[in-house]
Amino acid sequence: IHALERQWGVFFPRGGTGALVAALVRLFEDLGGELLLEAPVERIETGAGRVRGVALEDGRFLPADAVVSNADVVHTYRALLRREPAAARHGARLARRPHGMSLFLVYFGTRRRWGGLAHHNVLFGPRYRGLLDDIFDRGRLATDLSLYLHAPTATDPTMAPAGGEAFYVLAPVPHLGRGAIDWAREAPAVAARILEDVEARLAPGLRDAIVTSRVFTPVDFAAELNAHLGSAFSLEPLLRQSAYFRVKNRDERWRGLYFVGAGTHPGAGVPGVVSSAKATVGLVLRDLGFAAAAAQ
Repeated sequence: IHALERQWGVFFPRGGTGALVAALVRLFEDLGGELLLEAPVERIETGAGRVRGVALEDGRFLPADAVVSNADVVHTYRALLRREPAAARHGARLARRPHGMSLFLVYFGTRRRWGGLAHHNVLFGPRYRGLLDDIFDRGRLATDLSLYLHAPTATDPTMAPAGGEAFYVLAPVPHLGRGAIDWAREAPAVAARILEDVEARLAPGLRDAIVTSRVFTPVDFAAELNAHLGSAFSLEPLLRQSAYFRVKNRDERWRGLYFVGAGTHPGAGVPGVVSSAKATVGLVLRDLGFAAAAAQ
């Protein structure tokens, strides 16, 4: 990843990642697709070794020849395919595999700007190996966190009202299976400590200028995104869980079932997930008989 970034740079869509999503929605709808929002999925229906469609929580059933799940891979196999014993067993195996760290995030907006801030800012803490051990082995919530500060208004001022800035700051932390951290109790103090650090190192007067903020913890990853153990990156990118060895884009058991997202090939992160989507679309088109479109 670092070699690619150094060779070709890092691209940012004006309007943020939401603008990229909105553009893909427009393309999807222009091609005749229908987007259903606020329609939680109850389960993926299967039969005779293939998918049959999707059952929604409101009782509707959507028949389909192909189902692409962008849910967490463990959640898909254990919850959405729970009526299939083989899927439940596979989901249990995936759940036992090492999962990546979680994140603690603070999203915030300010009424003023700071000249000289870069779009991407990394603030290393005083420890390296010890912090990694706390995150991946000991499951401890460190007090000397390393931080990444995202300041998109340095590139695109329209991301905030005139004269203001939009930010998020994240800190790598243990996932929910690594340690017994009471995030409801710890979150306010952790957020305050992070903002104090950013203020001291990059943005004097920051805390007094904040007009809106939101905190997102590992518990939120699990509750809002169905992420197993609250992991922010799904399966840990070990050698045997990366690229080709990650969950396949096409399921090998049930025809018509596909995956996309952080837990599948090639891996997590926005570039990885977009690449995953492109690979999955190619498979779906070929399997449904649109070989010419898949080749484009």
